[in-house]
Amino acid sequence: MLCVAAEPGMTFIPGGEYMRGRTHKLPDDDLQWYPEIMKDDRPVKRITVDAFYIDTYEVTSEQYEEFARATRHRVPYHWPQGRIPAGYARKPVANVSWEDASAYAKWAGKRLPTEAEWERAARGLAEGLKYPWGDRNPAKTDARFGAVDGPAETGKFAPNYFGLYDMAGNVWEWCSDYYEKDYYARSPEGNPKGPERGAYRVIRGGSWADVSKYLTCAYRSWARAAERSPNIGFRCVKSLRARPR
Repeated sequence: MLCVAAEPGMTFIPGGEYMRGRTHKLPDDDLQWYPEIMKDDRPVKRITVDAFYIDTYEVTSEQYEEFARATRHRVPYHWPQGRIPAGYARKPVANVSWEDASAYAKWAGKRLPTEAEWERAARGLAEGLKYPWGDRNPAKTDARFGAVDGPAETGKFAPNYFGLYDMAGNVWEWCSDYYEKDYYARSPEGNPKGPERGAYRVIRGGSWADVSKYLTCAYRSWARAAERSPNIGFRCVKSLRARPR
């Protein structure tokens, strides 16, 4: 018989099928643009992901500092004298590249989520919801967005169905996948991991600086792997390890 090992600070996401992609319409959908725009989150497709763990909260500056001290890895460039700015210890770390995030994840015995895993975690078990909390348009009590003074401390807003915090807003989150505009049309139905190569990496979830349209579960964006931005951070995942009881 098998049991699931508990992971401190992480939340178990059950495996299964879900409808990945944007089910709601955008104003431009009925226009005959050429080339088509804003449709990289289509076609909607039923896919399967295996069970996994995901960090309940975005990785904070104090967590990243522990990693940087242990490994002598570089710190975000906005840290004065290499130290966390006052008041930022429990805010999500930002100004970290994809390589920085990957290095942290490896040090922690984890990895970055695939785009498919991230969307599964954001959506919960309900099909077709627009935002992590449902179809209702975002309010400032739902997520950190449309701000000018940076992210909030993690966990200040209500969690989603799986009990995850800040899956919308606060900081964009790096995923492991390369970005490709037409990937959904050809991706496998089981555990898609993204294209084999590309110029950009996927980021998901929107940020403190964005308007509400970027906060949907389906919205896809991208950045160069070397980019260090004040509105990009990350959280980690871990593949399920079942052990004999």
